[in-house]
Amino acid sequence: MSFWDTDFAISIIPQILGGARVTIAATFGGFAAAMVIGLIFACRPRRGVIAWAVIGFVESIRSTPLLVQIFFLYYVLPNWGIVMSAWLTGVLALGLHYGCYISEVFRAGFESVPQGQREASVALNLGRYHTFRDIVLPQALLPIVPALGNYLIGMFKETPILFVISVHEMLSVAKLIGSETFRYTEPYTIVGAIFLVLSLSAAALVQQVERWLGRWTR
Repeated sequence: MSFWDTDFAISIIPQILGGARVTIAATFGGFAAAMVIGLIFACRPRRGVIAWAVIGFVESIRSTPLLVQIFFLYYVLPNWGIVMSAWLTGVLALGLHYGCYISEVFRAGFESVPQGQREASVALNLGRYHTFRDIVLPQALLPIVPALGNYLIGMFKETPILFVISVHEMLSVAKLIGSETFRYTEPYTIVGAIFLVLSLSAAALVQQVERWLGRWTR
């Protein structure tokens, strides 16, 4: 058996690309959920019961492995009548896990805007919504985009963990191909190359967004 079979490698590319679509969908679905969850948590009150509840939840998620959270959502929640598909469970787990980290990114970005500008908006009789949209958000976006981009790339590389609940992303497809054909070099090499290309593409996209925001906020 040769070390590399080009014909075999070409024949399995469609299967792996099918898994890649699942990987990309789970990544961007989880990232969208993480952005929403992170923004909600970042806008928590500074004190009070709600603030302590959110802080406690965020710290509990940040202090436990993603794998444990996936198992909890997929195997424990059904005992309470909450049943979700494997793909939805994976997306929700990624969203919750990374949303707790992103919430701190948002919070740091918002707090980087000088308090005097908020006070000036009050003096100009601007409401909270317009103050946030027109003053706080444009200034906070530029410093938080690099961190958000890092979490997007990190989430993309975390998606293979979803195979534990039978989400057929591209690494699990490669593993299945290997177990059926006893050839692992080709499928794993192709998967590694796809991960590399997509990660570099995501990094380039984040850099482009940074440049665009830099021009927009001048």
